[in-house]
Amino acid sequence: MKQIFRITYLIPFLVLFINCNSFGQKINDYSTKIDSLIKTTNVRQFNGVILISQNGNLKYSKAYGFSNFDTKRVLNINDLFEIMSNSKQITAVLILKEVEKGNIDLQSPIKKYLPNLTQTWADSVTVHQLLNHTHGIEAIDKPLLFKSGTDFKYGNLSNILLGQIIEFSSKRTYSEMANELFKNLRMKNTFAYSKDKMQKVVSGHINKENSFKVVNSTQIKEENIPADGIITTAKDLSIWNNNLHKGKILKSKTYQLMTTSTVFAQHDVFGKEKVGYGYGIRICENDKKKYIGHTGLGDGFASMNLYFPKKDISIIVLENQMNEKFELSYYFGIEIKKIILNTDPL
Repeated sequence: MKQIFRITYLIPFLVLFINCNSFGQKINDYSTKIDSLIKTTNVRQFNGVILISQNGNLKYSKAYGFSNFDTKRVLNINDLFEIMSNSKQITAVLILKEVEKGNIDLQSPIKKYLPNLTQTWADSVTVHQLLNHTHGIEAIDKPLLFKSGTDFKYGNLSNILLGQIIEFSSKRTYSEMANELFKNLRMKNTFAYSKDKMQKVVSGHINKENSFKVVNSTQIKEENIPADGIITTAKDLSIWNNNLHKGKILKSKTYQLMTTSTVFAQHDVFGKEKVGYGYGIRICENDKKKYIGHTGLGDGFASMNLYFPKKDISIIVLENQMNEKFELSYYFGIEIKKIILNTDPL
């Protein structure tokens, strides 16, 4: 009888041990697989940082390669990167915070906030349509490509206009608004583009057959900071995700507006089928595996920031290289996403 009691008493501890060991094995599995993936160069060479977090805790955090191929300075996980179009998510949040204050109406024509626009389409294009790229604006001095709200055309111009709307609404510069938000979130290594701070940023590169050439110019200007001008680290992007997706920046109703699909478009990182687009964020719900996020490409940089709500997992891949073959730009990010999906089904 005592022997039966001892066996019964031990069962919960055995189950706990097995479960913990299984969880640890999952982490080790994808860590080992990612390490192995990064060492391969048959497709192209990886050069950047990778950070994976779950429930706010780091699960994988490594830097590979050089911050500058001319000087051969080794990359560090805390290095600063240009994240290019991942900046659009910050702009969307700043707009929505003004919406929460009652300063902006998403369904109002942009003429209300940009009174200097003389084009007739300023009276029909809405703030909502700028946010989800259904505005149809090709250029300020040209007619619309299509009737606003009827199609999707991704680009930077919409975010340049959104930045101007933020400034009109807040009576402050876009950079001031963005930097204040980063300070409040304790994103200590994140800032809106400033020429005098760029010496701290790693060099971007063009990769041609694993030969890296430093990019010595930038496409970022004062006016397009809301589209592609945020500088940050992988760790700070993890802080951003942890705050944004857990109701610490936006109200629940506003966050739902941001992360609800209002139009559909294809992007290779999210698969071959069209996925949803909200406000500065793509929403993939194919195969019952929901994840959201965005990418960025330019100046010799490529960034990918994905978030999986069900398991509270962030995958952040920042590379200071652009491949000459565009289709390879996000190769490692896509493969890392596959590893996580296969190791810990979401």
